[in-house]
Amino acid sequence: MDTVSMRDRTNPIGPRLGVAVERNLRRIFGRQTLARSLGKATLRRMSWKVLITARTFKEVGGLAFEKLKSEGCEVFVPERFGPHDAGSLLPLLEGVDAVLCSPDQYTEEVIESPQAAHLKIISRWGVGYDSIDYAAASRAGIVVAFTPGVLNETVADYTFALILSVARHVHQGHQGMAAGDWKLFWGHDVFGKTLGIIGCGRIGQAVARRAAGFNQRVLGYDVTSSPEAEKLGVKRVELDVLLAESDFVSLHAALTNESRGMIGEKQLRSMKKSAYLINAGRGALIDESALVRALQEGWIAGAALDTFCKEPLPSDHPLRKAPNILMTPHLASFARETGQRVSLTAAQSILDLMHGQKPQFVVNPDVFAGNALRASLKKV
Repeated sequence: MDTVSMRDRTNPIGPRLGVAVERNLRRIFGRQTLARSLGKATLRRMSWKVLITARTFKEVGGLAFEKLKSEGCEVFVPERFGPHDAGSLLPLLEGVDAVLCSPDQYTEEVIESPQAAHLKIISRWGVGYDSIDYAAASRAGIVVAFTPGVLNETVADYTFALILSVARHVHQGHQGMAAGDWKLFWGHDVFGKTLGIIGCGRIGQAVARRAAGFNQRVLGYDVTSSPEAEKLGVKRVELDVLLAESDFVSLHAALTNESRGMIGEKQLRSMKKSAYLINAGRGALIDESALVRALQEGWIAGAALDTFCKEPLPSDHPLRKAPNILMTPHLASFARETGQRVSLTAAQSILDLMHGQKPQFVVNPDVFAGNALRASLKKV
């Protein structure tokens, strides 16, 4: 059998994937890799149908893709990667057992839809799961997995890249040079300043470790105490104290109903005029309208943002024209080595459940206690 020619009717995979999907897979993973993986897959019965919408898979998903195929999965890549809203997501879920997803909108409506009737696991590429109604998933017997811990160091690196760049106007210097100018910019020191970390979990702690190299005083705010952060020299304070005393305020809190919009007009006005707001966490932690005003009216010195309430950020969004701002398109996790590890971790969660084992990193462990679980677990 010619495994390169997937449209050959002797190949049981070709008709199911379709011409468009075949073209996508060749484009993303290469002709030889795909042929090799499909050649192995035809030797065994296909087990689960896996939908991949995580846009990161295009560059760093090759190893995870091969792993899924080698375990007998039928991998489906749509015409367009995510994020998907409910309208574009529903048609993709027909007959799908597992998804390896971007921040797609897995609302209660989507989870309870007939299209998602076969869905057993939503495996999120990354750590943010606020786009998934995991309570509805538990009721429906669907496992929600994510990849905590894998991104800590990469996101912490990027956070400090944002701090250094916005404080020293690196981005503006580059823009001027690229335009043929030689314009000087006065910024602020980073060494020896006070860093406020909102959200002292794994990533917040990784940022604190880097702050030690800059001899920074580190303040921390979290809804729960963190002995691990305190061991790193993070002084736990109330939010108003952190905002008033910090030269840099970095957001790493989880997005919940309580934390949504936690940085609004009141909080921005309480910051130093020389302070910078940094967000490599969740976009919706910030009231973006209030931030636009803060930048326009000089309440703070500047902001560096990698995440936004709506992504992609609309082309006419007021933040795009705000002064003293550095923006990047959610790049904090985009380091190739880490991306490959995240892809493999997300894929492993699917394979674990397919083989009757509980995945290591689960958002909704209560799903295993009920009778609704759609996957079958091996008895211990």
